[in-house]
Amino acid sequence: MKTVHVAAAVIVADGKILCVQRSPNKLTYISEKWEFPGGKIEPNESIEETVVREIQEELNLTIQAETFLVQVDHVYPDFRLIMDTFLCKIIDGTLQLNEHIDHAWLTKDKLNSLDWAQADLPIVEKLLSLK
Repeated sequence: MKTVHVAAAVIVADGKILCVQRSPNKLTYISEKWEFPGGKIEPNESIEETVVREIQEELNLTIQAETFLVQVDHVYPDFRLIMDTFLCKIIDGTLQLNEHIDHAWLTKDKLNSLDWAQADLPIVEKLLSLK
C-alpha cells in the first residue's frame, strides 16, 4: 500500500479556524469532504516549508507555522496517509480558493458541524481538547 506524507495547516485568525472543502474526487471517501489545507512534502523540503508553500499555492496566503499540533496516521482504502499538522497564523495575503470548492471560518465549538475527511477527525479532536 502506498504511503503519502503530507503537511497540513490549522490556520487560526481572530479566534476562528480555517476549514476548506475538497473538490469532487474519484475517491468517494474524500470527495467534497472538509479538511485542513496542506499537501505532499517534496524531496529536500522540511514539513514547515511544505505547509507554507502549499498554503501559498492553494489559498494565496502567506503563513507562518508556529507550533506542531499532531501527527495523524490514517489508512484509507487505497493508501496510507501520514499527516503532520501545525498551528499557523496568516502573515499576508487575501484568501483565494485555487483548489477547494468552499471554505469556512469556524470557532472550535462549531468544528463538528462539518463532514470531515476521516484523516482530519483526529485534528478536530486535538483542537477540541486544547484550552
